[in-house]
Amino acid sequence: MDHRLSRRAFIAGSAVLAAPAVLRAAEPLKIRCSLDTAASHPRNVAFLDYLAKLEKASGGAITGEVFHAGALYADLNVSKALLQGQIEMACPGAWTQTGIVPDCDMVQLPYMYGQSLETTYAATDGKAGQLVSQQLMNKLGTQVLGPWIDLGFQNWYSTKAKLDSFAALKGLKIRSPGGAAISWRIKFAGAIANTTAWPNVPLALSQGTFDAFVSTDESCNSAKLWEAGVKYSYADHQFMGQYIPMVSKAFWAKLSAAQQKLMIDLWAENIAAYRKGSHASQANARKVLEANGVSFKDPSPDELSATRKAMLAQLDVVVAEAKLSAEVVSYVKQAIGSAV
Repeated sequence: MDHRLSRRAFIAGSAVLAAPAVLRAAEPLKIRCSLDTAASHPRNVAFLDYLAKLEKASGGAITGEVFHAGALYADLNVSKALLQGQIEMACPGAWTQTGIVPDCDMVQLPYMYGQSLETTYAATDGKAGQLVSQQLMNKLGTQVLGPWIDLGFQNWYSTKAKLDSFAALKGLKIRSPGGAAISWRIKFAGAIANTTAWPNVPLALSQGTFDAFVSTDESCNSAKLWEAGVKYSYADHQFMGQYIPMVSKAFWAKLSAAQQKLMIDLWAENIAAYRKGSHASQANARKVLEANGVSFKDPSPDELSATRKAMLAQLDVVVAEAKLSAEVVSYVKQAIGSAV
C-alpha cells in the first residue's frame, strides 16, 4: 500500500470534515437590539442607521436587527436580559434603570431644571454621566457604547387647567412617568402624584383620572393626546430624557479588540446626528400639537431661575428620596457651574 497516497487521502478527508467548522467561524456575529418604542421613533431610527453602518464598516462580520415596540423586552426588563446574555444590545431610558443604579436619576436634581442642551450635556457627557455609565457596566456586566441618545425635554401637559405658570400646577392630580425625584417635583409644585401606565394615559385623561402629566411633545404627538383633551403645556424643560446604549458582556467578549473599537468609534461619530434627529422630531411634534389646539407657555429665564432656586432649597430631600450618591451630586454641581 502506498503510504504517501494513504496520507494524502487522510489529509483530504480531514479537510472535508473540518470545512463545516471553518464555515461556521466565518458566519457573522449577530446583534439583536431590543427597543420598546415604535419603528418611527427617533431612537429606533438611530439604531437602524447605526447597525447598517456597523455591518458595512465591519465588512459584514457584524450584522444586526432591531426589534421594535417591545417585541422582545420592555425597557424596564431589558437590563436583566442583557445581564443574562439573552439579548445583545439595548438602549433603555435612564429613568428605567434607577432601581439598579439610583444615580441614573441625576438629571432630576434641581440643578438640571430648566437648563439648556449645552448645560445638560456638560453633566451627562461629563463626569456625572461617566460615573453612571460605569456603575451600569459594573452592575450589569455591559459595555456602554458612549454618549447617551436624547429623547427630549420633559414638560407639563394638562386638559382643563391653563398652565401659564409653575404655580398653576398647585392642587392638580399629575401623572408621573415614575421615579422618586419626579414624584418629589410634583409634590413641590403642590400637586398630587399619580401613577398610570403610559398605554392607559389617553383613556385616563378623557375620564379625568388625572388633570395633567409629565411627558414630551413627541410622546403627546405620537399618542394624539389632543384627542384625549390635552389643551395646555407649561414647557419648562424640567429635565432631558436620555437613553443609554448598552451591549451585553457575552456579545462584547466575542468581538476582537478592533471590532470593539469600531463599535465605540462608530457610535461617537454618529451620536451628534442622532441627537439632532431627536430634537427635530420634538420640534415637529410641537408644531403638530399647536396645530391641533394645544397652547404652550414658555417660561422666561428669570421664571426658570426662580423656580430652580426654590427647588434647590430642598436639595437634601431630593437626594435622600432618590438615593443619589454624594459623588454624582458633586459632579452635576460642578458641570452646571454658574448656570445655577
